Amino acid sequence: MELNLIQRKKRLRAQIPDIEKTLEIVEHMLQKKEEFNTHFLLSDQVHAVAKVPPTEKVFLWLGANTMLEYSIDEAVTLLTKNLNTAVVNAGQLDEDLEYLSNQITTMEVNMARVYNWDFKRRKAAAEKK
Repeated sequence: MELNLIQRKKRLRAQIPDIEKTLEIVEHMLQKKEEFNTHFLLSDQVHAVAKVPPTEKVFLWLGANTMLEYSIDEAVTLLTKNLNTAVVNAGQLDEDLEYLSNQITTMEVNMARVYNWDFKRRKAAAEKK
């Protein structure tokens, strides 16, 4: 369970910078209604230069082999919502991990107490014999 939460947290922490970068680019496109040059990643260590013409539409990669076209305003709204949700979920995962850690510690302490109680009980029983 702890490993699952840690993996989810790691995935979310990796998604947040990606969402922030995408949001920054879309907001830049919203503010500047002119052509601009940019570098984009083709594959590992391979970048290309592209001229981006002024546009009112953007395509957002949603994952699971899904890409959708949005107006720039809709894209900003969606990305802002996704960023806020990711930040809230990351915070919730931190709380869940802390709670789980406390529960694990409590369980270990209780197991030690039961072991010590049983050890003392057996020792007293052995001394009576």
